[in-house]
Amino acid sequence: MSSVNIIMPKLGMTMKKGTIVEWKKKVGEKVEKEEIIAIVESEKLTGEVKAPASGVLVKILHDVGEEVPVGEVIAIIETEGS
Repeated sequence: MSSVNIIMPKLGMTMKKGTIVEWKKKVGEKVEKEEIIAIVESEKLTGEVKAPASGVLVKILHDVGEEVPVGEVIAIIETEGS
């Protein structure tokens, strides 16, 4: 098994941090690649965070309402790949 990090996306050119609005998945749930797993927002935009790989969501590092810098890991998926 291997792990894949889910990072806070950059929704706009000037975005430096985003707020997690909602988690669509819970720890322990299976996710499919490109499935929406979270909703985040910046000062001007709201966007979806999609799973970069299929697997199981094993860790959520930031709660709803938390501000997170762009590029920081917000969750981890465990995959069955090598």
